[in-house]
Amino acid sequence: MAKAQKNRASKQPYVSTEQLTLTGFETPFSHSLRPDNRWIVLSLQIPWDSLVSVYSSEMNNDRTGAGGINPRVVLGALIIKHICNLTDRETVLQIQENMYMQYFIGYSSFSDKAPFDASLFVDIRKRLGLTQLNALNEKIVELSRVKHVVTDDETPKPSDSGVAVTSDAPKQASVEVTHKGKLIVDATACPQDIAYPTDLNLLNDARMKSEELLDFLYTPELHGQKPRTYREVARKRYLQTAQKKKKSKKVVRCALRKQLCYLGRNLRSIDKLLDAYTLMPFDIHQCKYMFVIRTLYAQQKQMYDSKTHSIEDRIVSIHQPHVRPIVRGKTTADVEFGAKIQVSLMDGYAFLDDLSWDAFNEGTRLISSVEKYKARFGYYPQMVAADKIYCNRENRRVLKELGIELRAKALGRPKAVDEKHVSPGERNPIEGKFGQAKTAYGMDRIRARLPKTSESWIAAIILVLNLVRLARTVPYALMTRIMTFSASGIRKLWGVLMRFIQTRIGELYAMNNGMAWRLT
Repeated sequence: MAKAQKNRASKQPYVSTEQLTLTGFETPFSHSLRPDNRWIVLSLQIPWDSLVSVYSSEMNNDRTGAGGINPRVVLGALIIKHICNLTDRETVLQIQENMYMQYFIGYSSFSDKAPFDASLFVDIRKRLGLTQLNALNEKIVELSRVKHVVTDDETPKPSDSGVAVTSDAPKQASVEVTHKGKLIVDATACPQDIAYPTDLNLLNDARMKSEELLDFLYTPELHGQKPRTYREVARKRYLQTAQKKKKSKKVVRCALRKQLCYLGRNLRSIDKLLDAYTLMPFDIHQCKYMFVIRTLYAQQKQMYDSKTHSIEDRIVSIHQPHVRPIVRGKTTADVEFGAKIQVSLMDGYAFLDDLSWDAFNEGTRLISSVEKYKARFGYYPQMVAADKIYCNRENRRVLKELGIELRAKALGRPKAVDEKHVSPGERNPIEGKFGQAKTAYGMDRIRARLPKTSESWIAAIILVLNLVRLARTVPYALMTRIMTFSASGIRKLWGVLMRFIQTRIGELYAMNNGMAWRLT
């Protein structure tokens, strides 16, 4: 048996780091970029003009104000961030160091300067909200559907409106399509980046924040003696319970009572200090924390008195009071804390139909997803595949009236021979999309803090899912559109092919020269 070939280790001689200088380091910038790089391939497939028009409509810089940053730089940086699942600062650093990423965002040459400050990502997420990113998502899906314009029984040719028409104009009216395609619907939760909430930890955080507000309000000239807070004693008693490995219900209840007493005392002291002011001394952020702390205290006091652990609109984080517990009943976690979304899948492309910070019953959102499908494509789906919770009697009745087949288990006793047997794997594509979004693109940990920025974060991940799908399916569509509608597109395609051929010839020539050198 032939011996396996082993890769030889590099024999590059050692050079002391004290002798190596930056000017002596060999750089590849004298060579052209590789056309098969993933960022170059993806940049040629994204409809930048359409995306930039949607972004520019939210800026309104053509009317007032100074000109903003290049929209392609902003959108490209947002796509890079979520494709690579990077933080805001790391995204800016990667773009600053990577020439392929700079080509992707529209640079004409390499630059060692940062495209913008990392804090600008917060303003970008505020500007590009859920509605705007869903509009960008629609543009992406429109590009993916170009390949369906050319069919086997008609020859397309360009028209003034940019839509392919047949060479012969038939006299008979075309048949209107009312049902087409398959719609898969499911819901999931997008956990926020918060600490796991417990009643004791929440009361301790609220108490510490109330002490900060009390210190801010106190002025010796207005109030005289400062109110007592017992902060050191309260902290010590909190740690005595929090640091125990096993806590009995009696111990936890006793610790909750003490923290409620400390927090209630601080709130009463704050009210007395506020009475000495003629105007509100708090800014908008301090007012928000004051309102959240009071609401949290009222909720915890009510649950303590009634000896329950649930209440409506329960606050689980004083820093993100919009986050609600979502009961999921999964194996890993019974409850998740974050937004609940409903996603519909059509031909591998995902659409964010609903997003809510409160838990909702998925069965009440199925018909709305079907209507959005019709508004998006112009016809109803021919088939709907959904989970058991969607398949109530009302939804079955409405789908039957619309002429849509529901791929789900029939009600009542199962038949011995079911012609419409539902395979367990029919809903696997949308479950795979959720796994891809949470494993690769960070949907399992939303690190934005505001409601609008968190919604933008989630919608951007859905957009990236479709971009990744577009990168695998769009080359044929692009070639069809270029060959059909525009002579300039043909020249562009010819230029790309010629550059690719020249690159391959150069590589083969260098390889042959290397082999000839070894033979001599």
